[in-house]
Amino acid sequence: MTIVQAAAGDFEAVKRITRDTIREIYPRYYPAGAVDFFCRHHSDERIMADIASGRVYLLLKENQAVGTVTISGNEINRLFVLPEYQHKGFGRALLDFAEQAVLLQYDTVHMDASLPAKAIYKKRGYRETEYHTIRTENGDYLCYDVMTRSGKGK
Repeated sequence: MTIVQAAAGDFEAVKRITRDTIREIYPRYYPAGAVDFFCRHHSDERIMADIASGRVYLLLKENQAVGTVTISGNEINRLFVLPEYQHKGFGRALLDFAEQAVLLQYDTVHMDASLPAKAIYKKRGYRETEYHTIRTENGDYLCYDVMTRSGKGK
């Protein structure tokens, strides 16, 4: 397992990991309007801009991209692992990597936590600092928490 900075040629891999994970996992937790909102939020333009800014990383298993994470300042975003690779330690490796990168420069790590990942983050010492709801175009609601973890004591 290796984590590398994504390059422009990795756009399709980042997009595939993001969209495949959202489309397979999120319908278990969110209504259709919220799933569509997540897919639009992680648009091609946003993914490309993040890659161009050097903020996107890929987790490779035997040279195949199976996970991704985006680091922006002290925020961890777009942490996804392909569904068939979940529960094998890849998400933990990406989160360890991202936390270490953030905590080199900041005292706290912030992230928006979707329902599928909230329990994982709580076990790692994150706490909820805000709760948000977004009403989607079709009237469904998307709910998420802003979570924070201090780097002190690590």
